[in-house]
Amino acid sequence: MKIMQKIGLGLFLLAMLSFSFLPFVGSYQLEADIVRAETKDIHQEAMLEILQPMYGKSYDSNIRFIADFNEYFNAYNEGLKKAEEWDRVIWDDYAFALTKAASTGPVGEQPYLYLGITVLLGVIGALLYILPLYRGQPEGIKNDGIFFSSMKSRGLIGILTGSWLILFYIVLYWFPEYLTNLVLMVDPLSMALSGNPASQWFLYGFVYTLAILVMGIRMFRKYRGNNYQMIRTASVMFFQLAFAFMLPEILVLLNMPWHDFKNIWPLDYSFFYDYRLDGMLGSGALGMFMLVWGIILIVLGVPIFTYFYGKRWYCSWVCGCGGLAETLGDPYRQLSDKSLKSWKIERYLIHGVLVFAVVMTAVTLANYFMEFELLGYATNELHTVYGFMIGSAFAGVIGTGFYPLMGNRVWCRFGCPLAAYLGLVQRFKSRFRITTNGGQCISCGNCSTYCEMGIDVRWYAQRGQNIVRSSCVGCGVCSAVCPRGVLKLENANEEGRINDMPIIIGNKSISIKS
Repeated sequence: MKIMQKIGLGLFLLAMLSFSFLPFVGSYQLEADIVRAETKDIHQEAMLEILQPMYGKSYDSNIRFIADFNEYFNAYNEGLKKAEEWDRVIWDDYAFALTKAASTGPVGEQPYLYLGITVLLGVIGALLYILPLYRGQPEGIKNDGIFFSSMKSRGLIGILTGSWLILFYIVLYWFPEYLTNLVLMVDPLSMALSGNPASQWFLYGFVYTLAILVMGIRMFRKYRGNNYQMIRTASVMFFQLAFAFMLPEILVLLNMPWHDFKNIWPLDYSFFYDYRLDGMLGSGALGMFMLVWGIILIVLGVPIFTYFYGKRWYCSWVCGCGGLAETLGDPYRQLSDKSLKSWKIERYLIHGVLVFAVVMTAVTLANYFMEFELLGYATNELHTVYGFMIGSAFAGVIGTGFYPLMGNRVWCRFGCPLAAYLGLVQRFKSRFRITTNGGQCISCGNCSTYCEMGIDVRWYAQRGQNIVRSSCVGCGVCSAVCPRGVLKLENANEEGRINDMPIIIGNKSISIKS
């Protein structure tokens, strides 16, 4: 079995190297016809003139092509800005569209070949490594030396992995033109699903979904015998594949707005943006259903389901962010900070993001219904700030890139506004709690070690206190790793759910209700 795993690891590393270097393969050549096809009518004349020095010139890498494009494009805009001719400045970013259209390399000619030697080879390698895992071992999770792994304990391999993820997210969000070849290799899949060429977001959704499916199989191997974990893992795999990836693309194929039916405001922070509202209102009965369904989830779905099941119904069973954290991020769950300082930062930061999202949405809706007479199109600046700081930098770069550095739930714990909303309901009006039997606790610390949300579970278990924290996502791993059966996830009556005993730290008393 070790031989199979070594082969799998070798194939996976080869696939990752191919994936990392593929963007720099191929050649690029820009022509006037490409510029006409890829730019808006109002910009065509200017763009044709700006990029004229590039026509007919062959570039042997996207780096040189993009460098020339940026030089000519930025020089044009800077000149207009200095002359304060703001109405002539081209604010649209055509770098990705023109780079993709100008590609003349082998990836566009044989996309399936390159998809095979990168993504498919990586999946095969990962499965060869995963399938033999835990074979011959008894069922049940053990604290089996995870802090001695360079990958799982902020060692060199973990730091390199985190650095790669951070770099990938930065390029994906802000410099997608450098990923042109990776997007080209998934073009046929996008055409088959939605009838449209692939974008960087289709590439991301495809890789994201595969990561959850493949690492979900690892979860099946690791948690075999635990029905709760098996069903929970199957649930996040299903919702990601069907609701987050396949269904939205099929909607586009049917000329309907792209829509993820399981995504809920304020996590789906753009739900009430003007273009989303206009798209849904202009798409007939299905579009109206999308709007009504989204509002029902916000107003009724969240409080009702959270009352009966806690926030786990969404964060651990449905959410795509949680799905990636629970599958791809599972090897890093022990890296979450359990300190009191971290807890204080968490409470202020996540609720601050929620307030930001609520205020932004309120201003957006007020401006929309007043036909933009309140702030005009200045709300777009507010959207840009939120999208950059929260939607991209926090949720993407930090939220996933920091898995090997700060654990798998950085975004869910510190930044997700929906998690904050769900947590408030769970904390003050829910039947969910984790009960403890302090008399059986041997203080092994497995529960705290494996808590991805940074909760010192052992502290509660030692005292026999119920665990009622707004941050708890009810993943149940603390219960799964307990060798004595001290912890149990329950949905019971509200009476007796919350303990009034404070947490004593030195001479200070901090209520666990906070």
